[in-house]
Amino acid sequence: QVQLVESGGELVPAGGSLTLSCAASASGRPFSMYTMAWFRQAPGKEREFVAGIGWVGDRIYYTDSVKGRFTISRDNAEHTAYLQMNSLKPEDTAVYYCAASGVLGVVADTTKYNYWGQGTQVTVST
Repeated sequence: QVQLVESGGELVPAGGSLTLSCAASASGRPFSMYTMAWFRQAPGKEREFVAGIGWVGDRIYYTDSVKGRFTISRDNAEHTAYLQMNSLKPEDTAVYYCAASGVLGVVADTTKYNYWGQGTQVTVST
């Protein structure tokens, strides 16, 4: 069982930066044994995979639209995952969700993630 709480979303101008945090509280299975990912959902659109990171941070994947701008990381000692977002664009505007999966590899399929946070709003102004 994992509870996830995201923070860090806010209104920023285009070209700006933000860091999202996802604090996890896990019971029964250590945080270090969950694949962590960030998804986002814009109004009227489906939830989409943004980035994912494996158990020890050795496997990292990004959706093409954020490569070179976003960086996912995790601190297993602090039970926290992060998403550093640079060069933000208006099309990055969405609710960003943190998710955890017991699957070993990083996957983009939302159905593979058992636990979700409540989401944090990121709005990028023009």
